[in-house]
Amino acid sequence: MRKFSTWPGVTALAAAVLLGGSTTALALGPNVDQKMDGVIVVAGNTCSWTNARTSAVPPAALTVDRNTVNAPGGNLSCGGGITATLNNNPAFTFDDASGVARVDAIDISGKQSFVSCRFKATGIVWDRDASTRKYVNQAFTATKVSGGFLCPGSVTTAAGDASMLFH
Repeated sequence: MRKFSTWPGVTALAAAVLLGGSTTALALGPNVDQKMDGVIVVAGNTCSWTNARTSAVPPAALTVDRNTVNAPGGNLSCGGGITATLNNNPAFTFDDASGVARVDAIDISGKQSFVSCRFKATGIVWDRDASTRKYVNQAFTATKVSGGFLCPGSVTTAAGDASMLFH
């Protein structure tokens, strides 16, 4: 069992993991496939997935299908004994003129050992990386929706700790 001091990192993961992004930024071109990849490293643990299905192509408003992120339909996996599950289909809007994306809400459950926590963050803002469809988060706070006393009441994710890449 991990020490309690690593749990805040896990809960930050629960707040931001499913909007992570690839380290390779690609501009959308003629081969757009309406998918999104993600990766995030929190407290030395990495969670990632590839090819989550989106309902449209940016800059059109879209949602991410949680069933294509979570196993068995998706391939979300985490190191360090962490499991995570996306509980909603996050809705994105894009403002290409100002180079930002916004997400209505992210509702995530995270589990490490016997401790399960659920967090929700709303109104998350992401900055676009140049002319690509890679976005990096601005700082945000997720509040606890459920979980025992080992789960903190809220978790703040620092700017740049999560990113996403649409392709």
